[in-house]
Amino acid sequence: MSCPICDDTRWKPVDVDGIRRVVRCECWQGEHTRRLFEGARIPARYRRCDFENFQVYPNEKLTNAVSAVRRFADAFPTSAKGLCLIGPHGIGKTHLAVAALRAALGRGCEGIFYEVSDLLRLIRSTYNPVTKTAEIEILQPLVSVQLLVLDDVGKEKTSEWVEETMTFIVNSRYNNRLTTIFTSNYEDNPDIEALDSLQVRVGSRMYSRMHEMCDFIEYGGADYRLLPPNGGVEDLLAQWKVMGEQRSRLPSRAKGQVRAQLKHPGRGELGWSGGKAGS
Repeated sequence: MSCPICDDTRWKPVDVDGIRRVVRCECWQGEHTRRLFEGARIPARYRRCDFENFQVYPNEKLTNAVSAVRRFADAFPTSAKGLCLIGPHGIGKTHLAVAALRAALGRGCEGIFYEVSDLLRLIRSTYNPVTKTAEIEILQPLVSVQLLVLDDVGKEKTSEWVEETMTFIVNSRYNNRLTTIFTSNYEDNPDIEALDSLQVRVGSRMYSRMHEMCDFIEYGGADYRLLPPNGGVEDLLAQWKVMGEQRSRLPSRAKGQVRAQLKHPGRGELGWSGGKAGS
């Protein structure tokens, strides 16, 4: 059925100060937005995440984080900086990142979501001679899209290839002044001796760029994934009170294993000896 307003031309006539002009019809805008959402790669689990269905409870750092992400989303694409959301598992970092991405898509801006481990697996797949996808086909959108969400940064095993690949993506966006949202479970600790810090996990070059590109927001809270069926604010608050501030800190991340790799580089990923994908 053709559009009754523009007869499928995607343009409609309007009068502006007595002058006849044409502007994009609502049917084109709706189709354009639909294509943007389809191309954003938001996982099915998070596809409906927005600010309205994010449950907030009395937790000052959480409420401040939500307010900061809302301000970013309202200002985008004129936001001066991106965001880096840091905290334990299950506190809603991905939900908030997707909510900001969805707000941008709804205003006609281009955006892409990638969980970093999945992204690296996809790039590795291009090294398979059977695969028809070229590496540049995956990387080009990442270094040119208006808004990129990189979820779970630092989760991937450390290796020279991982660090160089992620640094290339982040540095390209830095040079082009493009906005990025990061989420991570690793603490923002500048101490290079802290093996579970974000800096050690991603490398000093990428870490430095991230700090210049983003406002860092670190918070703790109740685990939304532990919320019982039909649970709500009271359940989250009760869980938060039981956990306390000590239990909401960032989790310990296999320090012994990483330390052993540093002592015996030939036995772990830090002693990577070559190969396109660090394998």
